[in-house]
Amino acid sequence: MRFFKKISVFFTVLTLFFIINVSPSSAYASGKDSVYLGGFTAGFTLKTRGATIVGLTDVLGSERLTSPCKIAGINVGDVIISINGKPVNNSSEVASALSEHKSGGIVVEYISNGVLKIVNVTPVKDLNGHYKIGVFIRDDLQGIGTVTFIDNEGNFASLGHPVTTEKGEVCNVLGGNVYDSTIIGVVKGQSGKAGELKGLFIGDKPIGNITKNTARGMYGKFTNFNPLNYKKVLVGTAKIGKAQIISTVDGKTANTYDIEIVKTDFKRREGKNLVIKVCDENLISQTGGIVQGMSGSPIIQDGKIVGAVTHVFVNDSARGYGISVQNMLDEM
Repeated sequence: MRFFKKISVFFTVLTLFFIINVSPSSAYASGKDSVYLGGFTAGFTLKTRGATIVGLTDVLGSERLTSPCKIAGINVGDVIISINGKPVNNSSEVASALSEHKSGGIVVEYISNGVLKIVNVTPVKDLNGHYKIGVFIRDDLQGIGTVTFIDNEGNFASLGHPVTTEKGEVCNVLGGNVYDSTIIGVVKGQSGKAGELKGLFIGDKPIGNITKNTARGMYGKFTNFNPLNYKKVLVGTAKIGKAQIISTVDGKTANTYDIEIVKTDFKRREGKNLVIKVCDENLISQTGGIVQGMSGSPIIQDGKIVGAVTHVFVNDSARGYGISVQNMLDEM
């Protein structure tokens, strides 16, 4: 999943396959029978555990060019957890750990494809006298996402799917902040290529914080939640038939668009309980259907919230997946 600074969005592109209808295994295990409706976007900054490698480079030493991490078998997408036993979570902490190095090798603990590994890396002193291991590190993640619902205490659920690493693994989030945001443009979806919403953060003062990132969405709490500013709706169970989604695809105004729930599968515990089809010509003309950034848009049926948009079919931007609202509530 791509997650670029200030203009990106939380979304994963998936191909189409059919789902068999079954009945929900349990009803409202979370104990919540009503929530406040979302459908608006927010800006998110995430602090993740470990230092994620987004690029490898050669280091110019006094004698030659060499790439210490590449030689040690560390690759792009791997996450450095510690250096000589010292935990690292960003580029400055990696630089700090290396500044303590005197000579010889260092012990690097890292995660690759979900497997914890430990290797010895020999840093190279560059021409400025600083020890380097030849990596570019990604710092805090930043992006735009859609809030699905809020409970009575201001706790919110969003996205309906996780923020993932370059290798598709769920990011281990240590926390983060939530900011006001606005949508400034749309790249329309088309067959074989997902579209996306273009968004910007508004202001530098957080309006909430992020508590966790799970397979069923990202969760947090708004700082000054006022329920009078939101619509309260009952929680329901999705069924095949007509429905609506609430999305913000321009500016800060959330609008309602017609869809159809084509299939349901409540056995799945993640973001593929529903197959949906966009029927609203206005939304199709604006976005081409479902685009990156609409994940988390609440799905409304018979006046109740029943789920959220999660994915788009890569070969048909008018169709996509949704997660049941109960699966999201179960993570609250």
